[in-house]
Amino acid sequence: MPDVDGFDEFYRGSRQRLLGFVYVLTGDLAEAQDAVQEAYVRAWQRWSTVGGYDEPEAWVRVVATRIAVSRWRSLRSRARAYLRHGATESVPGPNTDTVEVVAALRQLPEEQRTAIALYYLLGLPVAEVARETNAPVGTVKARLSRARTALAGLLTVTDLEEAADA
Repeated sequence: MPDVDGFDEFYRGSRQRLLGFVYVLTGDLAEAQDAVQEAYVRAWQRWSTVGGYDEPEAWVRVVATRIAVSRWRSLRSRARAYLRHGATESVPGPNTDTVEVVAALRQLPEEQRTAIALYYLLGLPVAEVARETNAPVGTVKARLSRARTALAGLLTVTDLEEAADA
């Protein structure tokens, strides 16, 4: 088991220095925080080895630097691809119907939302939804039925012509 107290002490004593260092490298606080966090996660996973080094902070600093540089290279590659292939077509924002459906789905219990998503969005049969959610087929059918009933109440159509067109 890793030396939890030793790692905690190391982390508290070095995190600000390391974050400042990586922030200067990247110029982006969020990127620096992500890189440093990932480096500390890797240090924790190997703490039985890293904790025995003469300078564990140097190890974490090298790892954080490599993570930051790797992300920078990835961004640079994406920018080159963007220049090479041009801008992607803009994607239109969601229409009001979509926003209303999403808002209504958020009001459903998680089990019902999951069943609706698997059944209607992914097109899985009820038996597959049951397998995916570790629930009996009858339970999935009940969840779907309750979800449809709840959605019908939440998504009332005020204009009868819209209902006839749908």
